[in-house]
Amino acid sequence: MTKLIVICGATATGKSGLALALALRLGSIILSADSRQVYREFDIGTAKPTTDEQKLVPHYLIDICNPTDILTVADYQEQAQALISFPPILGQGDKGDKGDNSTLSTLSTLSTLSTHPPLLLVGGTGLYIKSITRGMKIPRVAPHKELRSQLESLGQRQLYAMLQQIDPIATEKIHPKDPVRTLRALEVFYVTGRPISEQQGENPPDYPILQIGLDCDPAQLTNRIARRTEKMIADGLVAEVEFLCQKYGTDLALLNTLGYQEIKQYLAGEISLEKAKELTVLHTRQFAKRQRTWFRAYPEIQWFDAESPNLLEDVWQRLQEFITI
Repeated sequence: MTKLIVICGATATGKSGLALALALRLGSIILSADSRQVYREFDIGTAKPTTDEQKLVPHYLIDICNPTDILTVADYQEQAQALISFPPILGQGDKGDKGDNSTLSTLSTLSTLSTHPPLLLVGGTGLYIKSITRGMKIPRVAPHKELRSQLESLGQRQLYAMLQQIDPIATEKIHPKDPVRTLRALEVFYVTGRPISEQQGENPPDYPILQIGLDCDPAQLTNRIARRTEKMIADGLVAEVEFLCQKYGTDLALLNTLGYQEIKQYLAGEISLEKAKELTVLHTRQFAKRQRTWFRAYPEIQWFDAESPNLLEDVWQRLQEFITI
């Protein structure tokens, strides 16, 4: 039976490095759980595994769609669940070739073993991880721009009142001042004819899951974020952002995310490079705080100190206990 090991936690806690070391010991593959690494060409600013790292250990669910595409949580869940159900055998095929957004279509070429190493699901996108570990039921409704535009013109107060009439159960979990979730609930209802509350829920997988969380003192995490920001700049983040702006235009949504937005401001002459780095550290620290709050809400996660000199061996011992059960 498949066994899944999750490595999660806030950004810059060393998840990728730990996962790489564990995968080499286990002979496993890594499934990314990062909502930006799924996009091609967004490499340095997303801390995507390098080419050399991907040669050492096969990584999946990165570079699976174009920056102009929309990959929903349901899309991610479907592709991840397919890979977990039909794990690729190491050494077969081109390990570095992720193809286009067609993981499912390539599964017919993958073989499975009656016994195989556990899979590693690694990342900081909590919703991606929850969609797998909790088996979230997600309505398959793509965003409808015209419908959304019509609804948004009504204003949040009226939209929430509408939602209270058609799906009062949903409003128990959606705050009156949450326009994103209110709009999504109405969109699902008008597209499917069924309340979103009837289409949600959980169907947990039947395979064993071990969730490892990495964390450290906030001051130490800030230092980690600052060092990683400096490394991204040294590795060519400015040139990457400049290229992406020229190719896709500055209005591309992904260019308004962490690291890219600040460098975009620098390239536009609005701020200095030092200010861009300062803002990147600040915004990343704020984001990491939200990630920590999210993951701390899940008691099944077993936490380890990211700064511990014995981190790898401590986690390895826990993995050995999990694998032999």
